[in-house]
Amino acid sequence: MLTQIRGMSVIYLLISISIIVAVAFLYAFLRAVNTGQYDDDYTPSVRMLFDDELIKEIPKKENPTRAKGEQSIAESNSEVSELNQKSINK
Repeated sequence: MLTQIRGMSVIYLLISISIIVAVAFLYAFLRAVNTGQYDDDYTPSVRMLFDDELIKEIPKKENPTRAKGEQSIAESNSEVSELNQKSINK
């Protein structure tokens, strides 16, 4: 009977120590976040080097009231796709 009481007290001791350690790690993490430890200073300076974005495609909607000289949206989308391919191949 006495050994069972001592065995249970060890569990209570281990649980309380693990909670204290977890709180300490949480405090260290929150302090690191608040002091800017995880701020990214490198990416914004390099982002301008990789500024080759593709031309956005025009949505594919047909306009039944277009004039004879106007291009269809499918034709203009194919031109945009060609421009994208040319910019990729450079």
